[in-house]
Amino acid sequence: MARILSHAAFALLFWATSPVTAFQSTFNRLPSNLKAKISEGARGVTTKSRHSSLYMQSSPAQKGTIQVLMSDTGGGHRASANALRDAFDVLYPGQIQVDIVDIYTDYGPFWPYNEYVELYKIMAKYSFLWKIFYEFGSTPFGLILNDLLLEAFCFDPFKECLSRPVGDTGKRADMIVSVHPLCQELPLKILCDLDSNGNSRSEGRTTPFATVVTDLGGAHPTWFNKGADKCFVPSDALRQCAKDREVSDSQIIQYGLPIRKGFWGGDYGNKKAPDSVDPVESPKANVGTKEEMRMKLGMTDVPTVLVVGGGDGMGGITAIATALGNRLDSDGLKDEKQYQMVVVCGSNKEAVKELSSLDWGKGVNVLVNGFVNNMDEWMRASDAIVTKAGPGTIAEASICGLPCMLSSFLPGQEEGNVPFVEDAGFGRYSGNPDVISTCVSSWLESPEMMKEMQEAALKAARPTATIDIAKDLAQILFD
Repeated sequence: MARILSHAAFALLFWATSPVTAFQSTFNRLPSNLKAKISEGARGVTTKSRHSSLYMQSSPAQKGTIQVLMSDTGGGHRASANALRDAFDVLYPGQIQVDIVDIYTDYGPFWPYNEYVELYKIMAKYSFLWKIFYEFGSTPFGLILNDLLLEAFCFDPFKECLSRPVGDTGKRADMIVSVHPLCQELPLKILCDLDSNGNSRSEGRTTPFATVVTDLGGAHPTWFNKGADKCFVPSDALRQCAKDREVSDSQIIQYGLPIRKGFWGGDYGNKKAPDSVDPVESPKANVGTKEEMRMKLGMTDVPTVLVVGGGDGMGGITAIATALGNRLDSDGLKDEKQYQMVVVCGSNKEAVKELSSLDWGKGVNVLVNGFVNNMDEWMRASDAIVTKAGPGTIAEASICGLPCMLSSFLPGQEEGNVPFVEDAGFGRYSGNPDVISTCVSSWLESPEMMKEMQEAALKAARPTATIDIAKDLAQILFD
């Protein structure tokens, strides 16, 4: 434990901001006129006709490449990157090649940069560490220190990342998209360096760069950089955060969060992506009724609560599920009816084992799962959800019209998700398992309250956000 704390404390000094790229050493020895031609080709500069509509697919001459920068510090960043990739595949089949890279894990030069994912898991478990880390990194001194350390230690390895060929093109990406708060400042400097043939780290950038913010009610300042061409935000709160960081109104676009394909609006969720897309990452949308969905999943057709621990298995799911299951059993016996609880434990195998071994009462039917790839189906089969205040889960639950009982949050960026849900009228927060079970029980016993909260959730939903963001990014890429 002492070693963990010392590592986490030392990591405070290395709160970094963004990813990077590198030319091969031989490139720098070429004549300047030849370097200019190679650089022009590396940017994929072509004469492109402007789309009359974002619904139009690009012509074969307009094939483009996008590198998406992220880190697996929480499941939402990769999920958002995959969602955008899937949207490109549906909207522009075969026209946009996407390179998704965990830049810190794959290109971090040494500890702590290449161990951000493990450090995140430690600090998420001991949330007071995360609070210190987050708040220090938000101070003016912390932001400056982050930038200095990142540029000093990560510029060259990150430059190698941004320089790597994408797909079968043999050249670096035509456009960079960041879906992580630590992937703005340094990548922008690297693009300036690449596009100016090493003459400047502050100007000369021609490669488009966009940020897609994947937080919801609150966000770290490093998300917002006025040097980005566009900054996509999901809420009014984050629009204001961007403006506070001097991002102009013309740079800010507000749609919602990029979410998994099964939750997309319209007909897009039913479209099959090309075979190159991993079906595990791209679940098909389902349009059946709640009753049909329950039958498909082997559930009982009774009032159902979904309890979610997140893909990383965090959130105190065992205590919450136990308290809620006992309360639903008691309510069922009292009311002479049955309730149902579905528990999705993510990667928490110990929780799966413990909850599966319990002897649940006759008043409640309990299904315990580990990690699932069809969360859209489980949500559409449920009547309410208990979850940590992760932005992606909240966004997906609202699309399914689910009242949300928030059970925990990470200090900092997730803290703002609580008022987002409560002020919108489709949920509450408590970290106490007994309070959670009492609250959810009261919802299920009041059809009027359930209806009001379901309507409020649907009002807050943004089911077309992923498609809208992908169209705008494609517009920037092809124009």
